[in-house]
Amino acid sequence: MASPERCFETAVDFEEYPRWARDIKQARILARDREGRAVDVQYRVTAMGRSTTYTLRYFYGADPLRLAWRLQQGDATSRLDGEYSFTAVGDDPAATEVSYQLAVELAVPLPGFLKRRAESRIMHTALDELKAYIEACGV
Repeated sequence: MASPERCFETAVDFEEYPRWARDIKQARILARDREGRAVDVQYRVTAMGRSTTYTLRYFYGADPLRLAWRLQQGDATSRLDGEYSFTAVGDDPAATEVSYQLAVELAVPLPGFLKRRAESRIMHTALDELKAYIEACGV
């Protein structure tokens, strides 16, 4: 368990993604905003025997615990847009509800079962591996 703030801090620490997201081999910040937050991040990912590279643009809204992104460039995806939001659960400062949304379109059509397997793997990384990493850090 961790606070919403700690979860958000982990989600925006893009260069650390390879430590907890097993398919991400490299995350490189290409551009930052005036506040020093990463805006454009390039990823190199290996999954299901394939390697791919894509760049996401991140958006920080009025809600300080929400993070949205849109695909800027990708060699295997034509859409990879999503959002995390972290909300406190009740009065427990160390309990967080994580909402995750993702819209994916691949540049190459895949059979349905392969697409579902890829979607499942992305969700596992985004939620389960993030949770395990945060809990292992003990913060």
